[in-house]
Amino acid sequence: MRNSIAATLIAATFAATTLVAQAALTSGSLLNGTLNQNLSSNHAYVGEPVSLSNVTSDDGSGSVVGGTLYGSVTYVQKAGQGRPGKIGMRFTRLVTRSGATYSVSTTVTKTQTTTKNNALKEAGGAVAGMLVGNAIGKTLFHVAGGGIVGAAGGFLLAKNNRSDVNIPAGSAIQVQVITVVRRQSH
Repeated sequence: MRNSIAATLIAATFAATTLVAQAALTSGSLLNGTLNQNLSSNHAYVGEPVSLSNVTSDDGSGSVVGGTLYGSVTYVQKAGQGRPGKIGMRFTRLVTRSGATYSVSTTVTKTQTTTKNNALKEAGGAVAGMLVGNAIGKTLFHVAGGGIVGAAGGFLLAKNNRSDVNIPAGSAIQVQVITVVRRQSH
């Protein structure tokens, strides 16, 4: 008798804890996870599958601990002249460690990204511009000072050439849940 009462109490406590945890995942919840693959605005494509592992809720409620978010790349802009690299992602499915599955709509709020330093490209642009400007100034116009004008032009051209954005695997990403619906298991 005591064993059945204890088992009932444990089951009831577990059920109540599960219900509270499930109820805590709502619109506006913040989830943190780590990216499972490398992404670069130079190579990523719209529709490319992405996932986050070790997903936990940011509010301390414990509503999600160790889950996985699945989604895809929604936007890619390759870097170019005056155009920085960009990557957009959306996550649509959350699977918790306990196996509960949710259909979610999210927006990315924080991402760890890296870009290359443009200093070497700017210095190279200035040197190349100086050589071209000096050659054009002396040969075509028979004037000195073409190198200075060319160096400034080369530097500005290289300065305006943007770098691709990279998000390495293992980067921390935070998303905010917009909508959430629990899927029923069959």
